[in-house]
Amino acid sequence: MVDERFDELLHTLCADYRVHNNLNLEARTNSNIKRGLRNDDGTGVMVGCTAVGNVLGYTIEDGERVPMPGRLIYRGYDLSDLVDGYIREQRFGFPEVAYLLLFGHLPDQEQYDMFKRLLHDFTDLPQNFTEDMILKNPSHNVMNKLGRSVLALYSCDPDPDSLSVENMMRQSIELIARFPVIAAYAYVVKRHYFDNDSLYLHRPEPELSTAENFLRMIRPDKHFTQEEARLLDLCLVCHAEHGGGNNSTFTCRSVSSTGTDTYSAIAAAVGSLKGPKHGGANRQVLAQFSLIKQTVRDWKDDDAVADCVGRILRRELGDGSGLIYGMGHAVYTLSDPRTVILRKSARTLAAQRGMLDELELMEAVERVTPRVFAEITGHEKVMCANVDMYSGLIYQMLDIPPDLFTPLFAVARITGWCAHRMEEVLTGGRLYRPAYKSLTRHREYIPMAARTYRKNPLPAEKRD
Repeated sequence: MVDERFDELLHTLCADYRVHNNLNLEARTNSNIKRGLRNDDGTGVMVGCTAVGNVLGYTIEDGERVPMPGRLIYRGYDLSDLVDGYIREQRFGFPEVAYLLLFGHLPDQEQYDMFKRLLHDFTDLPQNFTEDMILKNPSHNVMNKLGRSVLALYSCDPDPDSLSVENMMRQSIELIARFPVIAAYAYVVKRHYFDNDSLYLHRPEPELSTAENFLRMIRPDKHFTQEEARLLDLCLVCHAEHGGGNNSTFTCRSVSSTGTDTYSAIAAAVGSLKGPKHGGANRQVLAQFSLIKQTVRDWKDDDAVADCVGRILRRELGDGSGLIYGMGHAVYTLSDPRTVILRKSARTLAAQRGMLDELELMEAVERVTPRVFAEITGHEKVMCANVDMYSGLIYQMLDIPPDLFTPLFAVARITGWCAHRMEEVLTGGRLYRPAYKSLTRHREYIPMAARTYRKNPLPAEKRD
């Protein structure tokens, strides 16, 4: 009876909310408001400086944006050069890139080996942490558990609030090392409690890389191939950093500008990344791709693919959003460098796993979408596939479940978050405090007995 009364009351109260909280859209759009912190031409509002990374997708000539092949820069180094370098020298790239982002320079062999040892040494979670935080409090969402665990680590830190370089660096290295373990354990516990699967917890091995250990921890038999591990390592490298303007990194910097502790800032970034418009986008790509596979009979027929894409854009098919998930980016125009790298590397594994047709269908969607978009909207728009278009398919080929798609993003991006947090604390110097245009108007106070705009929140038969 209480639940029924509350549902009735909640429905009435929310209807009341909608009446009294309807913003005047005309007043909002006619003001100099940068919605989403975007300028009218789609570029981001400049709010600060960073030496950690850069995202390049166009040039400005005579005040106009000119498309260009995308480039992603880590501490001055082109991502493609970093990838080519460590692949050519036959080592895993994630420790090297994490070191580069944190310290600002590439490690020599001694520094590389030392940093790998540190990452392993810090994989051990605090005493009883696995039992008390992960096993006893399972969550059906791994990102939720990751964020909660980050906040809980504050209580285990002997010096959680110090903003010295040494303390923040220690915390950063610990978090980079522990994120894969927390994500893997949270997943296997979720499977046990919510999916009725067996429970297994595998400890990370000191001689293995982050990618190798992650695959080992999430698989019951601990088995993985070197090809799988190197492709996952490549995914981690490509997701490690993306400039200061992406939502989760900006969230981390904004929260850090208050002077708060590392754990609070990183937990806020985790919450941002969880959103389907940010880190959760690759799951939406796969869901929509599954629909396209079912709808298009001949995957080799670009016209059939274009027809399906058109139905989605016209909101006749799919979730009604009218969006082709995985297509388009706020900065990249002609290409997303991460997509170029991952698509090329995925082809060999796709052929081995019998998924080359799926990969080529995805490429067809990428190929026809700009043309179909122009035909339907009447607007020519230079667009490319972003990294979410192919990362989900790669994880699928690696037998990584969708529950771990976004957590893997966090396992990689924690490196960029920590680098940006330290930069913000040490060089930012100002609290982030943007403004909002107020649409309120002055109203005279009304005595209780004279208020007639809302009566009887519950029907008479439901009231006591």
